[in-house]
Amino acid sequence: MKLKIDNDALADEFFSDCRILGIVASVKDYQFCWHLNQLLRYDFRVNHDIEILLTRKKRQYYFSIYEYSEPRGSLKHFLYNNQFEGEYLLPEFRHLDFLWLLKGDTTGEEEIQILQQSIKSIPTVQLVMELQADMIKNKGHLIF
Repeated sequence: MKLKIDNDALADEFFSDCRILGIVASVKDYQFCWHLNQLLRYDFRVNHDIEILLTRKKRQYYFSIYEYSEPRGSLKHFLYNNQFEGEYLLPEFRHLDFLWLLKGDTTGEEEIQILQQSIKSIPTVQLVMELQADMIKNKGHLIF
């Protein structure tokens, strides 16, 4: 008997309590996190344990993920680098440099609006937009 993993069910489960922002910012990931940490008083740190590895064209591509857990509640913030050496974590969103996933607790509309406005105030940020999970073709690439 073969057991088959239902990737769609896994993706639905993973994204059930998420909000996702797409960000265009012409800056390195560590510099962007520094700006976020200064502005929002967050403590984003790279988490190599959940880094995403994709193999394409017989090469390996590593997409770093920065993580911050809010001290109160169970909300976690994950900042994905969408690009590594010319390859994209989400090819359908090539124009985005970063993906910000909020997971683990309900995030209201007002909180998302305030967060978007704060991110937009960083000089290197050109665009911040919310993405709906069903817009993402390669959802599996975001699951760690």
